[in-house]
Parts: sequence; structure tokens; C-alpha cells
Amino acid sequence: MQDSVELQKNQSIPLTVTGLSSDGNGVGHYNGLAIFVAGSVVGDSLQVRLAKVCKNYAYGIIEKIVTPSPDRTVPDCPVYRSCGGCDFRMMSYPAELRAKKEFVQNAMTRLGRLDVQVENILPSPQENGYRNKVQYPLTLSNGHITAGFYAARSHRVIPCEGCRLQPEQLNAIVTDVCALLEKHGVSVYDEATGKGLARHIYLRRGAHSGQIMVCLVCNGNRLPRQQQLVQELVLAHPEITTVVLNVNTRQTNVIMGEQNITLYGDGTVCDTLCNVPVRLNPLSFYQVNTPAAEQLYGVAQQFACRGEATDDTLLDLYCGAGTIGLSMAHLFKRVIGVEIIPQAIENARENAAAMGLSDKTRFICADAGTAATQLASEGLTPQVIVLDPPRKGCDDATLAAVVTMNPRRIVLVSCNPATAARDAAWLCQNGYAVLRVTPVDLFPRTKHVETVCLLSKLSGAKNTIDVKVDMDELDVTSAETKATYEEIKAYVLEQTGLQVSNLYIAQVKRECGIIERENYNNPKSEESRQPQCPEEKRKAIMEALKHFGMV
Repeated sequence: MQDSVELQKNQSIPLTVTGLSSDGNGVGHYNGLAIFVAGSVVGDSLQVRLAKVCKNYAYGIIEKIVTPSPDRTVPDCPVYRSCGGCDFRMMSYPAELRAKKEFVQNAMTRLGRLDVQVENILPSPQENGYRNKVQYPLTLSNGHITAGFYAARSHRVIPCEGCRLQPEQLNAIVTDVCALLEKHGVSVYDEATGKGLARHIYLRRGAHSGQIMVCLVCNGNRLPRQQQLVQELVLAHPEITTVVLNVNTRQTNVIMGEQNITLYGDGTVCDTLCNVPVRLNPLSFYQVNTPAAEQLYGVAQQFACRGEATDDTLLDLYCGAGTIGLSMAHLFKRVIGVEIIPQAIENARENAAAMGLSDKTRFICADAGTAATQLASEGLTPQVIVLDPPRKGCDDATLAAVVTMNPRRIVLVSCNPATAARDAAWLCQNGYAVLRVTPVDLFPRTKHVETVCLLSKLSGAKNTIDVKVDMDELDVTSAETKATYEEIKAYVLEQTGLQVSNLYIAQVKRECGIIERENYNNPKSEESRQPQCPEEKRKAIMEALKHFGMV
């Protein structure tokens, strides 16, 4: 039998795909070695060429589909493999939904160590054309200005003016903007030299209002013949309600600059989300899939108060423009929102005023952890707290302040199943229990999925939980309590396929300055020699420590 260590780069092997990793790659096993293959579908029988071989896992490239999975479909986009925007355009949507539910279940079970059954995922009302925001980098292709998307893990632009994720209306506008920029002699920005003018075309569309914003991101504050260009664009597309020039003169990967110059209209578009009025400028955060976001907020509302009116106070942390809290305000006595971005708080207050809710709402501009600590010190006792953190999840200060306020219910909304599981596990270790977990698909044809968790306060005898304790995990330091050794092992295995030992984890912890208790995993005598953690595993453990917020 062939030993897995004999596998070599460029070797061709047969492979049956049995699962999907959380990054969207298919995974199969060859002589016990995990093989990750992009663009594969569970059930595929493949001939795979190995592109990278490590000790415990490898990455492969499809040479031939020997027998396609029943879930495999013919991709309906000619550039999806090179563009990097879609992960699952080669599989049926029902198969994609099953995979995303499994991503969430695996995160809860394996990373969070939570005993909870994930509910069925809510599909997006639209599989294609659902995005209300489009950001196209510009490039020169065969001498013509062309819009496209960056290839995965690069800044090489793949021309694509007919993206399936965008509404056809926005794709048509992008095509005409490119033609007008070329007609009026506008140069295209070159990242290598920092020269050239037009960098990105950025469009926003109100899903309910139909209002459209065209934002031209430029390496300067004026376009050649800009008024004529704008007039011709609006004449061709009267549905455009505003045109904005965003100034970004920095040599940076960040798309947007901080200065906006309105060339037509008032520089904003209006829309509604769950009946909450919103006014969006180019820098405003807004969920990209409005109908699916309304489903997401519906689940959050059901978890928060069962959809019934109450005398409770709702605290909405990481509230953005206040849409989640305001969508529930009619069911609560009082709503308090917290967000660190000043413009978002200003928008939240404007939205509350437009709804006639200023008297029962309060919006605070501060870091979620700082504000939560402040509110806790004020003696605020919200019965329900909604957490909708960024992808990195909640920090310890926020979670600690939430627990101090002792809410009856916590609704955790997350775009990252791994950090949702981590934060839910932290709360479960501090007096709460996960009752329900519902995934919601806001991003069809991509690997991303939203998760809504309902946690309830334990009380009385229920606050005593039977747990199995590993003696190696007793007497841990405060830094270690952020993740156990078993959680770190599970994360490394999930992400890389590598198996790491307690010894290797301890070595990397010491390297990072995380103090272990005395004598933990030290050699038995001065003469003893311990194996040292290989570099490949050291990097994997380091990524796990970063993931769990330990470094």
C-alpha cells in the first residue's frame, strides 16, 4: 500500500470527494491524507493533480471529472473559476444550502463544543442578481476600459461586465460608464505606478425604492469633462438618482477614500429594510441582499421577543445604522443602540426620527465593549441584547459587560460561524445556554453564511451543568481560558488538516508570552530532550491562537 508521505507535487491520483471544508473546497482522502480540491462537489469522482503536498494534507487541482456528483451543475458564468467571486456556481443550490448548514453545525459542535442541533437554513429569495451594491475595479483590456473583479488572492483584474450576482440593470450601467470614461479620455489608475485617474465603479441600488447611485472612485477630485459625462450617463439611465465622485489618492488596497463630491442629485439613495427607512451615502454599511436580510431580521425578532409586544428594553450592540433595533422597536418599550462609526450613529438617529421613535430610542457612539461596560455601570438591565459583531466576533470586554447586565435573552447574529460558535461557547461558560441556531443564506453561490443564535439565561438548578473535565485542562491561566487545548486542536485540524499535540501548543504559547502553569509540558528532567514543533504546525497553531483572541 502506498504511504501518504510518498505523495509528490504534480502527482496524479484518483479521489472521491466526501465533504466540503468551511472555505468552500471539496475534501477527500487518499491513503489517510486529506486532499482539498477547489471547484469540486461532494460525490464527485475525480482525477486530481497534486499542487501542494504537506505532511498531513495536500491541495489538488481537478484534471478530470470521472463521474460527476448528482449535485454538480454546469457553471453559468464563463469566468467564475478565475474571478474568485463565486465558490459554488458548479453545484445545485439545494446542495449549497446543505453544505452551509453543515458549516454552521460543524462550527457549533467541533469548535464551540456545543450540544445544539442547527435548524434548517433559510434560503435566499434570489439565487442570482441579489446584490444591491457593486464594486468593480477598472483595467485596460485590449486598449479599452473594462470593469471586472480581482482574481482570488491577487489584484489581477478579471474582466466581467455581466456578473450573475448583480442585477442586469447595474451590469448595463457599468458597461455604459466604461464606455463614457473611455469616450471622454479618462485614464485608468495603475496600482504599480500610482498614476491614472479612474480606480473603481461603485453602484448602490435601493431594492425597494429602485433609486440608484453611481460612485466613481478616482485618484483625484475631478474628471475631464465631468458634467458632460454625467449628463450623458443620466440621459442613458434616468433611473440613476445621484452621481458621486469619491476621492482616493492613497496608494492602498482600500477601495474608498474619505471625501465624497456630489456631481448629480443629493449624494444619497433612500430605501427601506423591514420598514425601517434608510438613507445611504457611499460609505454607509448596508446588507447587500435586502430580501434575505429581511428574513434574517425576522429570525432575530422572533428570537428576541417571539414577535410579541413587551415592556422589555432592547440593547442593540454593533447596531450600524440601527436597522435591527429599529425593526423591533414597535415591540419593545425602549431600544438602545451602540456603534463605533459616527456616521452610522447619525444615520441611526435620523432613521429613528423619521419613524417617530426618537423618544423611545437612544444611540451611543462608542466601541461596543466600552459602551456595554458604561451601560452596565449605569445599572442598565436590558432584558434582551442583540449582538451583531463584525467577522472577527465579539471581544471579551463586550461579552463580559453583556453577562454583567444579566439579560434574559441574547440574540447573536454573525457572518462567521467559527466566531459565532466561539462567542456562544463563552456565553455558555458564563451562565447561558444555546436554545436555537438558524442559518440564513444572504450570499448565494458563495461560501459565506449568516447565523442567528438564541441564548437564554440559566437560573436556579439549571445553572449546574455536568461537564467532562480533562485533567490537562485544569488550573489554566486566564489567557488559556480563551480556548482549551482540545479547541485549538480541533480548529487546526478543521482549517489545515494537521494534528497537533498539547506539547506543540504549549511551546507556541510560551513563544507568544502566554504563561503556562509551572511544570506544564516541561521535560521530566534537564537531560530530557523534547521534540520541537515543526514550522508548518507552529504557523497553524499561531493562526488558531489569533482566531481565539489569545495573541
